[in-house]
Amino acid sequence: MNSKVRYLAYAIISLLYVTESSWGACLPDGHQASGAIYRICMPDTVAWNGSLVVYAHGYVAFNEPIGIPESQLTLPDGTSLPTLLNSLGFAFAMSSYSTNGLAVLQGIQDSADVVSIFTRVVGPPRRVYLGGPSEGGIITALSIERHPEVWHAGLAACGAIGSFAMEIGYLGDFRVLFDYFFPGILPGTAAQIPSDLIANWDSIYVPKIKAAVAANPATTLQLLRVSKAPTGQEPTTIEETVESILWYSTFSTNDATSKLGGLPYDNSTRVYTGSSDDARLNSTVARFTASPAALNEMKANYETTGKLTRPLVSIHTTGDQILPIWHESLFNLKNLLSGTSNRHVYLPVVRYGHCNLNAFEVLVAFVGVLVLDSGQQVSSSVANVLPANQRAAFIKQATSLGLLK
Repeated sequence: MNSKVRYLAYAIISLLYVTESSWGACLPDGHQASGAIYRICMPDTVAWNGSLVVYAHGYVAFNEPIGIPESQLTLPDGTSLPTLLNSLGFAFAMSSYSTNGLAVLQGIQDSADVVSIFTRVVGPPRRVYLGGPSEGGIITALSIERHPEVWHAGLAACGAIGSFAMEIGYLGDFRVLFDYFFPGILPGTAAQIPSDLIANWDSIYVPKIKAAVAANPATTLQLLRVSKAPTGQEPTTIEETVESILWYSTFSTNDATSKLGGLPYDNSTRVYTGSSDDARLNSTVARFTASPAALNEMKANYETTGKLTRPLVSIHTTGDQILPIWHESLFNLKNLLSGTSNRHVYLPVVRYGHCNLNAFEVLVAFVGVLVLDSGQQVSSSVANVLPANQRAAFIKQATSLGLLK
């Protein structure tokens, strides 16, 4: 069956299955050999341009069921990513990954497998792009580095692309510092999370965290100074920063320890500064030593090299409290030292929040991917797929970057 006949058959089937909750014209979700679930959505109001965008989703807690993370398909401003890409004529596909929690290696494999499934179901795509936020950001960067035979270019949003090990350190440091400044609030340690903390996170421990932060603003500011965790201008972002970092630490620690072959966190020689009494802090804060097996596993399989044979665009909110902006500086240095800096473009977005991006900013980054891949500027008409109130901002930023004709 040739690709045109295959696509026609696909289109007829998809029309039969489109429901009110579907994203565009989507086939029913299918199962991958790994146990992951995949989704394919094709343009239903414009012609398919022959290219495919695979979406690498972000972190999903280890104790959630395997499935497409529906909430991650919508940007903070309400824009549907599949609809946005389908409106531009691109096919959209994604994998749930075969595991949740730490899923970087599975995400790399399952996302590549989706391309093979798409080729079999719809037909071979002309160009194939990969992009994703958060955990999907490092999946994208590692995939572009390691599998140029699959991907033509990538978009990594707010990912741990600078140093996976340092990200582990950042999350672990925040937990040990929180325990130092607010002893007795959370059970367990930065190295071992008890089941009670996970099971009662929302009902018991989030209220305790909020109460502690509200009652002790000076102590909270010390925690933020020492950890160097960013906050926004609004007072509510202080609470959001503390709670959200502790959530990631709580729900990722045991899972990462299991999958990496031992404790990956090490602060045995860390020197903390910024408190009212650094000597006391450093002499009494809890200390942990990482497992050599975990350190070796991270170095071998989870660290980027910065060496690119395919284009990569990265975009990052400067006030990201979960995956700090220093990841971009570290990746830029790796990329520069590799001699392939002409294949990477970094777009900062000055805003608080983890991957708190608007549709026009994502579109600017994606157009950057297309221009890097093809060497050709894109028509300004692409702005028409955006909400009317974002089109001018897109054209202004994309023009300043030399992306539009």
